Amino acid sequence: MTTRRTALKGLLAGGLGLALNPGLAFAGGGGDRRLVVVLLRGGLDGLAAVPPVGDADYVSARRGLALEDGVGELDGFFGLHPALAGLLPLWQAGALLPVQAVATPYRSRSHFDGQDVLEAGTTAPQLRRDGWLNRALVAAGTEAIAVAQAVPLILRGAAEVGSVAPGGRAPREQDLAADLQSVYAGDPLFRDALRAGLEGRAMVAEAVGEPERGRRRQGAAPVVGRLAGVLLAELGGPRVAVVELGGWDTHANQGLEEGRLANGLGNLADGLLALKEGLGAAWSQTAVCVVSEFGRTVARNGTRGTDHGTGGAALLLGGAIQGGRVLADWPGLAPAQLHEGRDLRPTTDLRAVLGGLLRDHLGLPIAALRRDVFPGGGWSPVDGLVRS
Repeated sequence: MTTRRTALKGLLAGGLGLALNPGLAFAGGGGDRRLVVVLLRGGLDGLAAVPPVGDADYVSARRGLALEDGVGELDGFFGLHPALAGLLPLWQAGALLPVQAVATPYRSRSHFDGQDVLEAGTTAPQLRRDGWLNRALVAAGTEAIAVAQAVPLILRGAAEVGSVAPGGRAPREQDLAADLQSVYAGDPLFRDALRAGLEGRAMVAEAVGEPERGRRRQGAAPVVGRLAGVLLAELGGPRVAVVELGGWDTHANQGLEEGRLANGLGNLADGLLALKEGLGAAWSQTAVCVVSEFGRTVARNGTRGTDHGTGGAALLLGGAIQGGRVLADWPGLAPAQLHEGRDLRPTTDLRAVLGGLLRDHLGLPIAALRRDVFPGGGWSPVDGLVRS
């Protein structure tokens, strides 16, 4: 009888368009701990996501983008954007740890180069063509899945990685599946592979609530988040996942409590909660890291948005995270304290945060982290990110 694990393998081997980049043979490595990295492409405005409402210069520095209503209170100095209010119970449970004034070593504000440094784990763009998380997989001896249309740079490298994304059914897909089953009925190899793929696809459709007929589900964060959670919760399945969310380049009409950015943050919150739901009991062993290539300018621009910046915010969450606090060496928002007179000055190296997470959550030795995962030096792992 085809098991759910066999169905999952079949899904990744070509389950009617859901497995877009196959190559995994899950062995259940990596123990019970799970890691999810969420890439926010476009440059998240960290001063909006985790506003420093206690900074005396916050309102004047933001020039019309300061949040004053509905901000979720965290520690009395930092708050949470109203659209992220769904995450406040995680904060109260000690499972949410925002990180402020954080950045990679990159400083030149190009999306392409910034994402390259973020995903390659290097000190400058175009130094490597593999990703830091793939190198960490090799060191940890575990497997990963990209819940995306293709495997992003962060997961490319020596370790084999597959990708899967929720999709809709073509009007004749059920007929096509029946025809293929008929054609391959006498061929055990193709018959069993097709059956595994169809059952894997049905498992994903059930997990994300996919409609039975021609209505196509959108790639919204809740759908993708739940799918990632279900895959990581599967016995013998992957233990690491990467999710991508675009739309964070808010040059114009960014908005405050409502608007373009608020819609994105609300979608993100719903996706993270759907991930938690999909993980079920595995949530207690999970660490989630939400990162972006850079932050945005402190002040509003002429089109009521923000431009590419430097320092930003990241979010750590999950049952394995020692949260209920904000990690920040706050530099301040007075004009003299800004990076190049316009950006939040970064005081925490994102590699230090990720390195601490990989060391304490996945058990990677510091020597391997410095040599293979984040080469180039200039960082030391942050302690105390993970529950003991």
